[in-house]
Amino acid sequence: MQRRTFIRNAGLMAGASILLQKSLIAQMFHTAPNNIRMLRNNVGIFTEKGGTIGFVITDEGILVIDAQFPDSAAHFIEEAKKQSNQPFTYLLNTHHHGDHTSGNIAFKGLVAHVVAHENSLINQKAVAEKSNSLDKQLLPDTTFTKDTKIKIGKEKISGDYFGAGHTNGDAIYLFEEANVVHMGDLMFNKRHPFVDRTAGANITSWINVLDKAEKKYKKDTIFIFGHSLNPGEETGTVEDLKKFGDYLQKLMAFAAQEIKAGKSKEEFIKNTSIPGVTEWTGGGIERPLTAAYEELTTS
Repeated sequence: MQRRTFIRNAGLMAGASILLQKSLIAQMFHTAPNNIRMLRNNVGIFTEKGGTIGFVITDEGILVIDAQFPDSAAHFIEEAKKQSNQPFTYLLNTHHHGDHTSGNIAFKGLVAHVVAHENSLINQKAVAEKSNSLDKQLLPDTTFTKDTKIKIGKEKISGDYFGAGHTNGDAIYLFEEANVVHMGDLMFNKRHPFVDRTAGANITSWINVLDKAEKKYKKDTIFIFGHSLNPGEETGTVEDLKKFGDYLQKLMAFAAQEIKAGKSKEEFIKNTSIPGVTEWTGGGIERPLTAAYEELTTS
């Protein structure tokens, strides 16, 4: 009888300990700046400037997705260290752009591995060599072509590459237990996207990538976006992916229509809106207009 009581109490204590740990993690950044927000299962985001950082803190270490800029990355590291004495084990890059990777250098000597798609490494290295700034980079030491798997604590992270989109090296990362997906710059929420044709971007393929993501992940998945027009809208649902895919489709249809009508690129990029698109506003529309026109007129 005493043994049964001991086992029952031990089980209750273990359960209470897990609940307490989850509660503490959920409140861990209570006093931190407003640019840190917890999502699910110890997975959170950091949004000081540049591309949205995603992270998970476990009892085996901290895994981070994207690094913004050196100064903002240092701010994130400082806050994370206040809440956990676990090491930074992995830094994952969604793609090579500086507002996602120039902060990698802040993790030098702290993180065990930097992971990215193989094209992301090629692009990051090429940009750094061109600007003579290799010494200011922390390049990925681990790359993949199609997919990758990482386990840290109770969380499993899977990385997938579905093809060219924003660049030719955009990876999507899923926190499997938390059911949270980091889309990187494959998702611009209500903000006109940058389409980096110099790094293999392709809008037609991008539409297919979003379609694959919509089909692969669950209806209740939380998606982290690389950028959003409005603060606080850096995360969303599969419906947001569908809306952005529809935006890109309308963009390409508009470009095809205007090209058929004989419009020059210079005339086309003077447009201030895309027919049928209402939620994507603000500056920068000339970027996707230019990319769409060039994609449809360049063999």
